[in-house]
Amino acid sequence: MARVTGRPNIVLLSLMLAALLAWWGLPSVSVAPNRIVSGSAYLAPEVAGVGLAALACLPMVAVMGLAWRPSRTRLAMALALVVLMLTALPLWLSLAALRLIDPTSPGARMGIGPGPWVLLFVLLLALIELRTRLGLSRRLGWGLLAVPLGSLGVCLMRWLSPLALWQEYQGRREAFESALGEHLLLVGVAVGVSLVIGVLVALAMRRWPAAQRAGFGVLNFLQTIPSIALFGLLLAPLAWLSSEVAWLAALGVSGIGWAPALLALVGYSLLPMVRNTYVALEGVDPTVIDAARGMGMSHGQVFRQVRLPLALPVILEGIRITTVQAIGLTAVAALIGAGGLGTFIFQGLGQAAMDLVLLGALPILFMALGVDAVLGALGERLRPGGTP
Repeated sequence: MARVTGRPNIVLLSLMLAALLAWWGLPSVSVAPNRIVSGSAYLAPEVAGVGLAALACLPMVAVMGLAWRPSRTRLAMALALVVLMLTALPLWLSLAALRLIDPTSPGARMGIGPGPWVLLFVLLLALIELRTRLGLSRRLGWGLLAVPLGSLGVCLMRWLSPLALWQEYQGRREAFESALGEHLLLVGVAVGVSLVIGVLVALAMRRWPAAQRAGFGVLNFLQTIPSIALFGLLLAPLAWLSSEVAWLAALGVSGIGWAPALLALVGYSLLPMVRNTYVALEGVDPTVIDAARGMGMSHGQVFRQVRLPLALPVILEGIRITTVQAIGLTAVAALIGAGGLGTFIFQGLGQAAMDLVLLGALPILFMALGVDAVLGALGERLRPGGTP
């Protein structure tokens, strides 16, 4: 458990100061009569008045006071205030929508300004800092976000219909669901294939040590190639194979689309998968292996019943790193027609529509955070002495 001292927590103090500056100095929302016209920005005092805006700052000031002379009780109180502020963010946006959007203008849209985004980022960093200082499990830390997410869901259903990001989703619901499915399918297949290949390569490296340096050299080289360049390098060979081999063409293999995207994702995923698997299998205490052999276990039994279970938490860490990396890289695959949520990102950039960009980017962020939380918590549970 992390040690709690009475010295001022500089991290929390800095984060809350940044939150105050973002609250007062950056636009809170922007309002536009339709999708084409650029919106007018509103600071927090312009949304609800100086008094209410100042009242909303009290939790930030309170956290600064608690962080000045921290103790475990004070840090727990600060954590409750941070969760409260995260819960209140959707309510603040709902208040802005009720006050600034004319109900007689059906095309009116409200965009989220940089202030709430910076505030959200700062509060999440504060949540991580407090979770670490209090020694809370990763699972409990992420569970604290259930209340803010519930608040967001209620506000979207009741008061945030003019939110531009929500309107972009409502207008592209079917396309969004299709892109989400494509994104998840690419990531799932890439991680699954890289897991199988990575385990086989790691086992080969353990059996033939001479292959270790060559194998890691090739995998490190693949990591240095930019994703766009790798897509370009794969275009000509795959196009040639598609024209020469009929069954590959029947499967949809071509120079663009899912085939080069999948190959590139597998190539980028192999290094963390192979490295973690190799290190995990090699890192098992030799005395434990000797004890298992002394009990009469065969080589296969030692591997299946002793070495692999002890190595599993580190292998799972490689799967976590690989999956999070693949979720982000799959967005770039939209440039070569592989589909996925990156399609909305590049469409939005081409149209200078930031809400469309966010429609693609935010689910990618949430997926990465969710995978990190779930696999991280599972890894902690599987470690010796982990939480049951």
